[in-house]
Amino acid sequence: MSTNTMGPVVVGVDGSESAGHAARWAAVEAVHRHLSLRLVHIVKVPVGPDVGGLMDQGYVTELKSAGRELVAGLQAEIAEIHPDLDVHTEVTVADPVTTLIAESEAAHLVVLGSRGLGGFTGMLIGSTAVTLVAHGHCPVAVIRSRTPDGIPPVGGPVVVGLDGSPASAAAVALAFEEASLRGCDLVALHTWTQYQSDNAYAYARQFVVDWNAIDAREREVLAERLAGWEEKFPDVVVRRVVTRGRPVSALLVHSTDAQLLVLGSRRHGGLTGMLLGSTSQALIYHATCPLLVARPTH
Repeated sequence: MSTNTMGPVVVGVDGSESAGHAARWAAVEAVHRHLSLRLVHIVKVPVGPDVGGLMDQGYVTELKSAGRELVAGLQAEIAEIHPDLDVHTEVTVADPVTTLIAESEAAHLVVLGSRGLGGFTGMLIGSTAVTLVAHGHCPVAVIRSRTPDGIPPVGGPVVVGLDGSPASAAAVALAFEEASLRGCDLVALHTWTQYQSDNAYAYARQFVVDWNAIDAREREVLAERLAGWEEKFPDVVVRRVVTRGRPVSALLVHSTDAQLLVLGSRRHGGLTGMLLGSTSQALIYHATCPLLVARPTH
């Protein structure tokens, strides 16, 4: 999953229900990989001319004390379920995104809930989520759950979204690893959209284009992305799906019975392909399974 194969699984916690789900999911992943778990609570103290007395040391001390109680409670809960798991905790006063990017340098995986409060308020909204995914040094998982305890049901496939971009290479590698680890099928999903325009010529063109030929070409693109990986992971059953339409719609449909959704990202700038703009927001907030974003291979 990451160049740091022995690093811990790091999870950001803030007291929200979503963060609790993320911590329990991260614990299971750490156990499966024989790695340690690191619970990180970040106190983000407001700054500016209007916060006044909020910046006194007593206020900060109270926030840190509450944070230590939070992580201690989670640590005890996880210890009851996974007594052999090595769990470490960290409570710090800092910027959440900057801190988690730094944590990702030594981590195998960084895990976050899809909703937050306190120091993580807004963590997964807009440019903040893009920054964490684009500049982190290991894969990032965003946890949405359809079960009360936050642990996705077993038996579903791993779904990987492929768009033909270089970023897909890292997603393919990670998806095969995850499917093999879980002993489940892998759904390789590639979507393509027909040319759309208000131009009258473009409108007429859709009736003369050979869509079957385009579909065949898109299937070749998918085959190229999967080349060599099925031989490397013979235990993984691959189901290839090529469909015409919007990527987010297809991914949301396939996430309903998946145990994990895997996508790729760029090293710099923002997200591309499957995670561009509103698509990323839709998947973060509406995918009904954990979302795992791979790091680029170079």
